[in-house]
Amino acid sequence: MRTPLLKSRIGFIGGSDARIIMGDDERKLIQLWREKRGEAGPEDLSDNLIVQLGNATEDLNRRWYERNTGSSVKDSQKRVQHPVHKWMAATLDGLVQPSGAVFEAKFMLPWTFSEVAAAEKHTAQLQHNMWVANASSAVLSIITGGGKWVELQIHADPLYQHLLLTAERKFWRCVQSGEAPRLFGVEPPRPRLEAVRVVDMSGSNAWADFAATFCRTHSAYQEHEAAKADLKKLVPEDAREAMGHGLRARRSKSGAISFDLLEEAADAPLQ
Repeated sequence: MRTPLLKSRIGFIGGSDARIIMGDDERKLIQLWREKRGEAGPEDLSDNLIVQLGNATEDLNRRWYERNTGSSVKDSQKRVQHPVHKWMAATLDGLVQPSGAVFEAKFMLPWTFSEVAAAEKHTAQLQHNMWVANASSAVLSIITGGGKWVELQIHADPLYQHLLLTAERKFWRCVQSGEAPRLFGVEPPRPRLEAVRVVDMSGSNAWADFAATFCRTHSAYQEHEAAKADLKKLVPEDAREAMGHGLRARRSKSGAISFDLLEEAADAPLQ
């Protein structure tokens, strides 16, 4: 007899399933296939501390997002179904109002955290949920174990969603036919993150060193570029080379003029 929990996992492909279907772990793919066929129960995550921390902080995450953005999040834990592909569904952490963006709350460890890696990790789930909910964007709201909150805005990717739909349809056919699925090997797109932060780099020594060099050489660079532009105007149109006062100008076959110092002929040309 199927338990209510087992029943809740079959009959559709959800956002968390999409990550496995588009992933590279064949063992997890077969396990998911068995779950969807009702032959196995879902993995017991009650002893997974990271998962439990995510569950425990979801409400805090939502409230923190609302407090810091001024937007509201509605329809928490709402189950939505694709209007055409009935086997596609999603249980949403919420929908942002008034934008209609899909809201996804996550807890991540600080020592392995990066914004790009976080977006890549959850690409399949977010793109699946956006497709099902007919949303053009998603918000990934992340609390890290280091007491940091990060907001990432992800846009719908039509090409990736097409590949996602193809892979999920093949997987669902395997669920129905009993044929074991294979990995689909789809590379996730590099996430296009919207720049939303203002960052204070005053604590970075490397930034301080490069900033000092930039400021010190800025006037000289501008003077150098102005002189180069004036020198190019002085080179006769029919001249292949022009030289004098330690400087040589050369015209390429395409007509571009470059300069090099006669005393340092071995150095690269000044473009």
